[in-house]
Amino acid sequence: MISADLGKNLEGYVQELVEGGRYGSKSEVLREGVRLIQERETQQEALKALIAKGMTDIEEGRTVPAEDVFSRLKAKYQAMAD
Repeated sequence: MISADLGKNLEGYVQELVEGGRYGSKSEVLREGVRLIQERETQQEALKALIAKGMTDIEEGRTVPAEDVFSRLKAKYQAMAD
């Protein structure tokens, strides 16, 4: 069992969430909070992996000049607008 001192502001907010019926108990609120943190951490790790891959691609010369990318995008969206 975890006991947490949330401070007055957060404790009051948790109480409002429970009293408003959004959550059935303080524990549900805290579980949801921890789940959201876990989800955010997982997303951040995935982004870090993508950034690392991109950096490796740059270092190994697997890039496309920005001018080429912008030209293709411009043509694509111009065709959509026509």
